[in-house]
Amino acid sequence: MEIYKDALEEIKKIEGKIAERIITSPQGAEIVVNKRPVLNFSANNYLGLCNHPKVKEEATKIMSSHGFGMGSVRFICGTQDIHKKLEKELAIWTGMEDSILFSSCFDANGGIFECLLSDKDAIISDQLNHASIIDGMRLCKAKKFVYKHMDMEELKKALEKAENCRIRLIVTDAVFSMDGDLAPLPEIVKLAKHYNALLMIDEAHSTAVLGKRGRGLTEHYGLIGQVDIISSTLGKALGGGTGGFIAAKNEIVDLLRVKARPYLFSNSVSPPIVGGTFGALKLLRESNQLVSKLHSNIKRFRGKMADAGYKLLGNPCCAICPVLLGEGKFASEIAEELLKEKIYVIAFSFPVVAKGKARIRIQISAGHSYDQIDHCVEAFKRIGKAKGILKPKKNL
Repeated sequence: MEIYKDALEEIKKIEGKIAERIITSPQGAEIVVNKRPVLNFSANNYLGLCNHPKVKEEATKIMSSHGFGMGSVRFICGTQDIHKKLEKELAIWTGMEDSILFSSCFDANGGIFECLLSDKDAIISDQLNHASIIDGMRLCKAKKFVYKHMDMEELKKALEKAENCRIRLIVTDAVFSMDGDLAPLPEIVKLAKHYNALLMIDEAHSTAVLGKRGRGLTEHYGLIGQVDIISSTLGKALGGGTGGFIAAKNEIVDLLRVKARPYLFSNSVSPPIVGGTFGALKLLRESNQLVSKLHSNIKRFRGKMADAGYKLLGNPCCAICPVLLGEGKFASEIAEELLKEKIYVIAFSFPVVAKGKARIRIQISAGHSYDQIDHCVEAFKRIGKAKGILKPKKNL
């Protein structure tokens, strides 16, 4: 075991602390850490639904009628009417023909490529796609092409290199979780059509976040129904539980039901999670108030941080707002200082991001108030000045 101890010590020397913080409250804009209330700017709880009364009400109602867990996989005795109903609702929500539930989006991405592609095919992936996509690619026998991050000329070259393959599948994150930028979907759709390729997008960080009604990157760009496959999660904006799904044409979903190993050999999503997701989707169907509030909060935070002199990565409309700081230890120190200011954030450094590109990834929620956002910005300003990150502005 010494080799593992040495590996851990090496990481600690380079990047600082690696311990998890323990939360003793429900997930929300304010949480309790080490017996202290702090403002949470580090969760995927984009609409503030993790502890929402309507979501909990629907989860409790379904648990009362359908139980706590399934105790089995879908094709044996693990499918209830509520699973089929949710799959239908998710298909309608995404503008696709059908959908299929998985125990997580990681499992959905991990199981799809091996199921759909053979050694006669090609998969073409953005360089910064999520780890679940990368792991899923490793499991399939298709030829692999990786293009530079959001580089459409590179994507075009990869499509041409794979011209003799039976199926060419382009796969991209919708929102890239470490950088907070958006895939150039209109350009990718054009290239997919021109080269007769299939297109899959992972909407995990854009479902219930982007678009006027929160229907994701496809709605944001007015391209609902223009992609072939959507993968996403129930574990972020849609109540923050567990579970994921693939939405696609009927024949793709039907094939996944009989071939996708994570679907065949993992338990069904539990009834309370299904119920909570019903509650989240109902709130989104009834009003766009939460999505609108989220977008307003994003604009406020990004604008005030830019005015303060911080460099933020990503698209201006993205709820992921990475504050670039450089070295891992320094980013960890800033995160610890922010915790003293009652701001809960996490520093991301190598190997999660490239060396020298450490950042604090702020994640904005509709659950945040303007006062909470302003408090976060002011804390960043005080620490930035004390640490020499921000230089005093000269009077004109």
